[in-house]
Amino acid sequence: MKQLRRPFAVIAAMSMAVGMAACSQGGSDQQSSGEAASGGDATVEPGDITLWLAGSDTPQELRDYLKKTFETENPGSTLTIEEQDWSDLVTKLTTALPDAANTPDVVEIGNTQAPTFTTVGAFRDLTPIYDELGGSDLLQSFVDVGTVDSKVYAVPYYFGSRYIFYRKDIWTAAGIEVPKTLQEFSDDVAELTTDDRSGFAMGGQDWRNGISWVFANGGELATVDGTEWTSTLSDPDTVKGLKMWQDMVRSSSKLPTTERDVAYWDFLNDGTDGAAPAAATIMAPGWARWSIGDLTKNDAGDEVRDGMADDSKFDIFALPGVDGGVAPVFAGGSNIAISAKSQHPELAENLLRIVFSQEYQEMLGKAGLGPANQKYVSSLGDDKFAKTMIETAAASKLTPAAPGWAAIEGAFVYEELFQKIADGGDVTKLATEYDAKLTPMLNGQS
Repeated sequence: MKQLRRPFAVIAAMSMAVGMAACSQGGSDQQSSGEAASGGDATVEPGDITLWLAGSDTPQELRDYLKKTFETENPGSTLTIEEQDWSDLVTKLTTALPDAANTPDVVEIGNTQAPTFTTVGAFRDLTPIYDELGGSDLLQSFVDVGTVDSKVYAVPYYFGSRYIFYRKDIWTAAGIEVPKTLQEFSDDVAELTTDDRSGFAMGGQDWRNGISWVFANGGELATVDGTEWTSTLSDPDTVKGLKMWQDMVRSSSKLPTTERDVAYWDFLNDGTDGAAPAAATIMAPGWARWSIGDLTKNDAGDEVRDGMADDSKFDIFALPGVDGGVAPVFAGGSNIAISAKSQHPELAENLLRIVFSQEYQEMLGKAGLGPANQKYVSSLGDDKFAKTMIETAAASKLTPAAPGWAAIEGAFVYEELFQKIADGGDVTKLATEYDAKLTPMLNGQS
């Protein structure tokens, strides 16, 4: 992917106000993290480096592994891991990355956020170690959003994919089977909707799930010609998808059109008051499984959900396409990069070698996070959850890798648009209006 790189200060000024909500391996398959790290320079001076992880998706066990392994393989050096909130990650990075005295050395960043920083020189060029980290085995769509002028500045950390979670008991009682097409899905969830239950719970501002209807109908959010991006909401295929989503959400969801980042699993479990389920169906990333199911206690005595153990009550399926098969859904997940201002770039590279080792990649998979290196997707398991995640990820799409994308998300432009559509607005008219608003923003213009 070819994009113009501009001075970091240009985008820094634009991005300061941005606050966002979000959402591999080279060598032998048997390579251990120790062997991977041996690719680094043994003469590297000891130092203290910091890794910023976004949100809580990386389990503590994996964090402990990174710290212990890094400090063992780099005697005299230390690794500090700091968790950052997704809500203000871009703002913090915009402030910290240019400051050599305070920059984190290695950062996790959302895949949709990556282009804002890769295009302005905020990250270290990883091209010299790209093959060592996994090269062509890395998830290509995530590599693309971290690449500028054929140089790789951010690589995939983990991927997730969205699919349908549903109350099988409710669907079965209604005599409804798993739909084969997207229109059948819309018809089914409308039939399951009652006065106090959503057939399909979706907030009106939830464009991250909603754009699957655009992609399924062959539409795009934007296109690029050379380095110039153009919003394509008014394209006939995009409009068709938006109208289809509008009809579905208005007939099937009881959630307010002002909602966006909703814990949909709460509605699927027990509603909001412990009574009957408030939704028969939801759409969520694969890792939502562990927030769904009947209540139980773990080994520590904490009350948790059982991960959908009762398969007569809870089940899943891939969102179907317009003509069958699997609909393209928005791929969730993260990229990882080294700050261009890191004072210990060689140590930071050694940390990435551990992250992309076979052992760590398989640890990600076992934790339900799609490993960046596609050689190790089998670590996700072979149950229906793993198979559906891999199947939907294979058909997934990313948002445009435009320089201004993070600013668009930070300004909640798509939330605003989708709410107006969910409220019953004229889709064609809104699409034309927002194309005019979004095109300059895609290109980093205010």
